[in-house]
Amino acid sequence: MNELDRAMLLSVHPRFATAILAGSKTVEVRRQRVAAPRGTTVVLYATSPTMALVGLARIAAVSVGSPREVWRAHRSRTGISRGEFDAYMSGATQASGLTLEAPQPFDEPVPLSALRAAGTFHPPQSYRYLQGEALRQVAEASPATGALLRGILGEPALA
Repeated sequence: MNELDRAMLLSVHPRFATAILAGSKTVEVRRQRVAAPRGTTVVLYATSPTMALVGLARIAAVSVGSPREVWRAHRSRTGISRGEFDAYMSGATQASGLTLEAPQPFDEPVPLSALRAAGTFHPPQSYRYLQGEALRQVAEASPATGALLRGILGEPALA
């Protein structure tokens, strides 16, 4: 899936994870500059009360600018109101809009307990990258989703 053998682990509220996976929310906004190449696989972690990996998407583009510029460019695709956007961006001088494509919900969410049982796992506050062993541990947490995640690593699916 990704030439860099890494994935972005992105924490989002459950309502936004659902909207991303349904295709109704195609832009995720962040308060900081996000430098991720096009094609990067995004692993969606739905925060409390779900607390599970729920699916994948791929970065189609990243735009960086002031919060006003990011809102102007993406408002109809963010899945949030202007009031929510302004409250989230309060005090931020820079923002990123991650355009997501090819959402793939997992058949079964991978709960935090399974992720922690497979290795040291800490959901990020915003996002972080998974590579190598960390990505392998996430893949091992669930046979149902492991094949998709092993594809990022360029490894064959386990029989």
